[in-house]
Amino acid sequence: MGAVVGRLNRPLTVCWVAANPSPGTFTAMSLSPQHLIESFGLLGIAFIVFAESGLLIGFFLPGDSLLFTAGAIAAGVFNTLSVHLNLAILLPAVAIAAIAGDQVGYLFGKRVGTTLAARDDSRFFRQEHLTRAQDFFDRHGPKALVMARFVPVVRTFTPVVAGAGEMHYKRFVSYNVMGGLLWSVGVTLLGYFFGQVSFIRNNIEVALIGIVVVSVMPVLVEVLRHRRSEVAV
Repeated sequence: MGAVVGRLNRPLTVCWVAANPSPGTFTAMSLSPQHLIESFGLLGIAFIVFAESGLLIGFFLPGDSLLFTAGAIAAGVFNTLSVHLNLAILLPAVAIAAIAGDQVGYLFGKRVGTTLAARDDSRFFRQEHLTRAQDFFDRHGPKALVMARFVPVVRTFTPVVAGAGEMHYKRFVSYNVMGGLLWSVGVTLLGYFFGQVSFIRNNIEVALIGIVVVSVMPVLVEVLRHRRSEVAV
């Protein structure tokens, strides 16, 4: 888990075979938030937020740093990038994507949740992620849908757990909307307003590292708490 968490919001690297490649020749493309936004724009931001919110394959995507970076770009930071974002369009886009992602996760969990417990680990699915989300939900109840938004990995699996546990749909929707707005709009506005602070503007990379550290802290706390409980037993 620690190894997975350590890679969550870190700039990822994906390799693909270049045109007419010789054996063993690859070209690397950085999937940092800046690169993702410049390459795919607003639609890319919305899709990544949607995928990380409810699609099991989206747990590794850089949601927190992506939202913060998008807000900073809307504030005029990263002048070297070719993309420009309008805050009035960006905020509803990420909010809708975050809420819709959890809705899909809930419906998916309600439909196939019982079979997930017997599913083998794969590249994009691990039982430990589902177990941690279940433990998180059991401890915090419905408010876990709000709290999990700020916990990488857990936020992807929590709506699935809620659906599998047949949480009342109207209650789920209310907590989903609350959590989705707080996370997507909140983190984006942090990037927007902090992006207007001269120190942050001049040290944006440091700010992004800080966002990554803050987003990973809840997971580290959970890991340490879990290890202590195991030792106690």
